[in-house]
Order: sequence, then C-alpha cells, then structure tokens
Amino acid sequence: MDRNPSPPPEQADGEEGEDLDAIGDTVYSKHWLFSTLTHLIQMVTEHSEENSEAQMQLSDDEEEDLCRVWDMAMDKDVAGFLQEFKAADILLGVIAKSRCPRLTEICVGILGNIACFPDTCATLSQNEDLGAVLLLLLGDADPPTLLETTRLLLTCLSQKDFCSLWLQRIRQQTSVCFNLCFIMSSSTNTDLLEKVGELVDKLFDLDEELMKCWLTALPSAREERDGEINPDLSLSLLEAAKQLRSESPNGLKVYLHILQLLTTVEEGIQVFAAPDGPGKPVWEFVSDVVCEDLCQPNDLPVVLHEQKSVLIQALSVLQALYRCQDQWRSKNDTSLSLIGSVFRVCLHQSEFKREVSDKDEANDDQLQTLAEITSEFLADLCINIHKDTVADLIKKDYLTQKTCQAAAACLLPNYRTSVQHLQAALSETDPQLADVMRTQFPV
Repeated sequence: MDRNPSPPPEQADGEEGEDLDAIGDTVYSKHWLFSTLTHLIQMVTEHSEENSEAQMQLSDDEEEDLCRVWDMAMDKDVAGFLQEFKAADILLGVIAKSRCPRLTEICVGILGNIACFPDTCATLSQNEDLGAVLLLLLGDADPPTLLETTRLLLTCLSQKDFCSLWLQRIRQQTSVCFNLCFIMSSSTNTDLLEKVGELVDKLFDLDEELMKCWLTALPSAREERDGEINPDLSLSLLEAAKQLRSESPNGLKVYLHILQLLTTVEEGIQVFAAPDGPGKPVWEFVSDVVCEDLCQPNDLPVVLHEQKSVLIQALSVLQALYRCQDQWRSKNDTSLSLIGSVFRVCLHQSEFKREVSDKDEANDDQLQTLAEITSEFLADLCINIHKDTVADLIKKDYLTQKTCQAAAACLLPNYRTSVQHLQAALSETDPQLADVMRTQFPV
C-alpha cells in the first residue's frame, strides 16, 4: 500500500461553543482531535516527500498528543466520532507511510481501542485494505507494534458477527501462520507471547480446519526468514511455553490449552506420534510442569481447585502423548515422579471432596472433568505398570495406602482391569498392602 493518508472531512459550519465542540457526553474537543489528526497527516506526508527511507522521530509533544488520542479512543462516543471522521482510513494511510515504529504502534493501538465497540468494529472489519495491512504487520520487527496488532486482531475475532470475515482473511494469507510461529519460537517478550498465544488459541477454538491446515504444513511450504526455515507449529508453541513457564502462569495455561486442542484432532496425534516429531519434547516439558509446578506433596487439597484448569490441560496432553510413545524412535520409561503426581492428584481429589463444605463447589464441572481425565490417564498407566516400578513408587513414598485407596476409588467402577493389574503388582511387592486393597476394593 503506497497512498497518502486521506484528510479528515471538513468540520460542519456553526459548531461553536464548548457544548457543540464536545464529543458526545465527553469533555473531549472535536476541534482538538481534528487538529491533531490533521497535523499527523501533514507530518507523515512531509517526511515521506523529503526522505521516504529515513526513520522518522516523533517529538515529545507529538507523541503525547497521539497517546492522548489513543486513550480517548477507549470512550464509546470518541470511537464513534473517529469512525465518522474516517479515522480508520487516516490511520491506515499513516501506517502505510510510517517510518517510525512508535507511530505505527500508536496508530494500531488507537484502532484497537476503536474496535472494542460493535458498531466501530463493524466498520474496521469491513475495510479490506485495513484487514490486509494488519495481517502483514504480523511480520513487523517491532515488538510493541506486534503486540498492538495482535490485540486488535483478537478484539475483532472476539466479535461474533465479524469473526468469520477475519477467519477467511487469515486462511487466505499464508504468512500469518509463518509470522506467528516465528514470534512464538524466537521472542522473549512476555506480553507479546501471551497475546500471540491468546490469538492462536482463539483461532483454533473458532476454526478447527485452520488448526489442521497449520498443523500439517509441510517444511517445503513454510517460508524462510534470514535463510532459516520457520519451525513447525507444535515446536513453536513449545518454545513459547518454555519462555512463559517461570514468568507467566496464565500465559503457560494458554499454551497448554492450545497443545490440548492439537491432541483433539487426528492430524495432531499423527504429528505427535511421528518417530522424530515434537511428541517427545512436548511430553518431557509437560511432565516436568506437572511434577515440579503443580499439586506438590505439601500442598493443601484446596490447591487442586486453584489449579484445576491447568491440570486438565496438562493431563489431557500427557494422556494423548502416552498413547503415542510406542511410535517414537527413542522412548523413556514414564518417570516415577509423574506417576506419583497422578496418584497425588487422585488423593487431593478425594480429600478435597471430603473437606469442602460447599456441595456445589465439590461438584464443580471442571473438577468433574479433571476427575475423568485423571482416571483415564491413571488407567493407562496402571494397565502397563511393572512390579519393579510399583516397588520404586513405594520406596519413594509416592505409593502409600492412602494414595492407593484414592487411586482405586478414582478408577472404579470404569477401569476394573487397571485396578486388577495394580493389585497384582502390589501382591509381588507389598502383599500386606495388596490384601488391604483387595478387601476394600474387591474386583
């Protein structure tokens, strides 16, 4: 796009006095806003005519005025006035001519605030030129600009009346997948990684076919940047999750949910099951998160309620990957600490139900989902458990009478075979505990 910004329309005659100058019910001035945008157009136009390649700098006063517009745009009346003012076309022209990263960031930020309201979001969403430019901006090198661009796209996708229009654009613009993967695999900016994760999560939640398409993109179809092929989707997600693990628990939760979404489609399972694919490194990372960050031995049972959503995501991913392990080129035995963590989740579930006074809280839908996923994963683990593994679990206090009882209660009545297998292994390693289990849980 190479056109000059369009000037705003002329003010109507007779708008005099403070009441007529105010925007809606606000104290903001139409004249001031008009003057600021007019100056912005002149500034960018003059710079592009004098030296279109040199980077432009905003003065402190110019930046302050534009940031004021950015803040003002959060008001519905101001957003509506900017729409009448053809601000989207003005800002689009400025973005196209801008040689100043801070100016581009502010312009996209203003558009992001305007998009927060349905009427103004409709106008922005129907602007084909703006849609194309915003998707191309995902390839920008400036993190603040990327953050505001991602925020704007997420805002538009969250409006149900316009999300299909944006999804269609994103499907057609192949660079979007490449640019988002590049950000996730290389950025260290926590805010940007969080927002990109939210965007990808929203896209996959809305459009399963898009997720499948991005999952199965062949290396030859992925673009290059600086001579290197962009990493695939799952490895990019993994890198972002690693980056956010210690800095942003909420960001980590978003990426675990995306990985969980990938395991719900056959294409995702095939990617994770590939002999040299991303399945094993994702398994190792998520296992470490469960063992080191979640549901620790000294935690109170109430922690289960606080961590329920992230545990659902993590255990769902691990259960799916556990069933892929036989196809990996190199397979490690499931760690004792992971098996112990799953037993501990069962114990915390039974203790939380016993201790909680609020029956509605005890029957929380997410807790029910967590119980189901824990049972399914534990059933897979127990059906393959070896007596030596059981002996080591007992030796390390991962497997005690309390955890055994909680596990059996979790598994029955749906997974009788897994309970039988666990009892058989206990018979060879701890006959006394095996007798207790058979008495309490005859199967």
